[in-house]
Amino acid sequence: MPGYETKLERVSFSRQAEIVLRTLSDRQQFSDPEGEAERLGISSAIWPLFGLLWPSGRILAEHMASVAVLRRSVLEIGCGLGLTSLMMQRAGEDITASDIHPMAGRFLDANLLLNGLGPLPFHRGDWGTVDATLGRFGLIVGSDVLYERSQASDLSAFIDRHAEGQAEIIIVDPNRGHRAEFRRLMRAHDFEVEVVVAPSTTMDGVAYRGQILTFRRG
Repeated sequence: MPGYETKLERVSFSRQAEIVLRTLSDRQQFSDPEGEAERLGISSAIWPLFGLLWPSGRILAEHMASVAVLRRSVLEIGCGLGLTSLMMQRAGEDITASDIHPMAGRFLDANLLLNGLGPLPFHRGDWGTVDATLGRFGLIVGSDVLYERSQASDLSAFIDRHAEGQAEIIIVDPNRGHRAEFRRLMRAHDFEVEVVVAPSTTMDGVAYRGQILTFRRG
């Protein structure tokens, strides 16, 4: 692939078949020849983050294997490589993936092919921008999406716009500092929250610590 190096990683689940992912080789990769990422405010330091396999993403995918989707339309926010979307696509769910990064859709398409899966809707956009084309969803999921202060406000407003009146939101958070503010803002949009400690799992030699926040409205 031009401008950056990739590798293949295999992710196993307790209840699902293995997923193969094409990921960036490391955090030093960068390619933005037309300045598209820069115009979106994505610096060279942040650019590679979408293309790495993060512990919170693995926790979300494993958790979603046990959630009753109940024929609801599903949106994965900040999907990055789209691990959860791939897993849910394989399970036959009505899933749409979304991310602001200009390369996320290309990597998602490549990973769909690697896993022998059909097309999956992808939406590129900014949480702070109103977009009537995206529609509403009964279930919205995401992992590690609260790493900047402004994201609590932007994301809660985005969810309010794109969640159905009766909806469930599942966020895996690695104990980021903006979680409390996000919960307060979600309450203002009539969401009640249930919080559980994420499974105690060691990934790449490091113990994962975080929470699974489930918001419900209606």
